Amino acid sequence: MQNPKDYNCSVEFFRSHFLVQEWEMPIRNGKGTRETLRLDIIDRSLPRYKNADTIIFTSGHWWTHDKTALRKNYYQEGDRVYSELDVHDAYRRALNTWAKWALYKDSKGPKEKKEKNTIKLHCLITVAEEQWFNNNVDPKKTTVYLIGYSASHFSGGQWNTGGSCDHETEPITDEKYLTPYPTKMSILEEVLHGMKTPVVYMNITRMADFRKEGHPLVYRGHKMSEQERKSPEVYQDCSRWCLPGVPDSWNELLYTQILVKQRQVMQQ
Repeated sequence: MQNPKDYNCSVEFFRSHFLVQEWEMPIRNGKGTRETLRLDIIDRSLPRYKNADTIIFTSGHWWTHDKTALRKNYYQEGDRVYSELDVHDAYRRALNTWAKWALYKDSKGPKEKKEKNTIKLHCLITVAEEQWFNNNVDPKKTTVYLIGYSASHFSGGQWNTGGSCDHETEPITDEKYLTPYPTKMSILEEVLHGMKTPVVYMNITRMADFRKEGHPLVYRGHKMSEQERKSPEVYQDCSRWCLPGVPDSWNELLYTQILVKQRQVMQQ
């Protein structure tokens, strides 16, 4: 096996569930804090790798989590915690914060187009937010990839309400049985369209939807008897993927994109 160090290469992984900052807000008239999600502040890990040659982002998996789906007293901007905010609206705001962080300060574009996209995306840049835009990406040095997310294949409920997929043994072969294209992915594509910093978008959502049989189910690294696996109290994982499996196809696509980019650079 080849060592990345042989090629003066390092690979780092940063865990960022939402791309924006998970936060703690003091509870009014009480003790302690409560968890919130700062839609207006980029995750603290992002500035650590802004000078990398290649940055690969993923987004979407955790936006189906209970806290984001329930929407109440969780989303925060400034000192305001929304008592209720639609998850799609919150997702758009979080992506806009990420997009503004990725905006390189020397990027220029037609003023008229910028104003149009600003109105369309509700992406208003204020002086107070300027500190977050200084930690940005130089497209002359760094290539940014964003990988879309794959829908889950729960049947009869979600992960914590009895949802299952252990009866699936074959992939979907007819497109009419695929789930509708996720609204969050349409929002993601709209935000990307309004960005001036170039981003290579890898849309794996549709291709992954065919593979309803590719999830780890109840086989998640711990041994259970057949009776234990059939227990209604056992959570089935129908959103993550077995390895080797579906994500290997994404890696092949990513590798191809990197080779294409390298060839383009060499031809300049």
